[in-house]
Amino acid sequence: MNAGVASAATLRTVAFLRSFVKPRVQSLTAPLRGLQALVETLSPERRAPFAPQIPGDWTAASGDAVATLFYLHGGAFLIGSPRLFRYASREFARAGFDVFAPAYRLAPEHVFPAALEDVLRAYRAFVEARPGPFVIVGDSAGGGLAVSLMLRIREEGLRAPVAAALSSPWVDLAATGESMRENEECDPWFTRKAILLGARAVLGRQSARDPLASPIYADLSGLPPMLVHVGADEALRDDSTRLVARARQAGVDARLETWPCVPHAWQLMSFLPEARESRAKAIEFLKARVANGETNRAKPG
Repeated sequence: MNAGVASAATLRTVAFLRSFVKPRVQSLTAPLRGLQALVETLSPERRAPFAPQIPGDWTAASGDAVATLFYLHGGAFLIGSPRLFRYASREFARAGFDVFAPAYRLAPEHVFPAALEDVLRAYRAFVEARPGPFVIVGDSAGGGLAVSLMLRIREEGLRAPVAAALSSPWVDLAATGESMRENEECDPWFTRKAILLGARAVLGRQSARDPLASPIYADLSGLPPMLVHVGADEALRDDSTRLVARARQAGVDARLETWPCVPHAWQLMSFLPEARESRAKAIEFLKARVANGETNRAKPG
């Protein structure tokens, strides 16, 4: 567990979310989509110049790039877009990554596997067009999508990312983790019912235990090293703990950090000290893996 106690800013944020947002979370999709549309109107799309056929948002590194970072945004597959989360892409670009956030279709208009098909198509185009190492970052639903994408990359024999950093990944749409009930009261955002309703909108008629929809049920062998951050009070906590345990059992270098008191996907709340610290640790992990990969390639034989 991450050492120390939560910051005052985090405690205030959690209290606000629990009192005013959690009781209304199921009614927020429409207004948040309205906000998203406004942001997109004010922020024109910036496609990658070498892959203009791929919808998404490109943010070049500040200075020389150490790797190409594929950023998969969250939003429960119901809301979100690359431009809405451009501020997160910028943080990684400032740290020296060329960042591409692929656009993917949202539910309930487009159910599983639409989002996975979209990001796989984008990844194929990028590895064909870009030399050098790739890394993947995903938050919440984007974290689960990142794991599913890595499974498809493995299946197709594509050039694999050297590492992945995941924040509160949603990897079990069946909501079977013990924390779903243990943390239902203390989670600042979600109840198990809300999570299951969201999952049904995403899945359509597909099974929640499909290993590409819920990669907690997949064979995780051969996946790249991963760092997973999750909040101790999250209903989704055990998505992360079980993912890391299963990955380790499959021989994957998987690391877990559990943070006290923080809300789900707190890394996106840039005003929180814990958000900055978590991002910094993810960047450090990714850069170390890129450097390690470069060293290994440089060795003779």
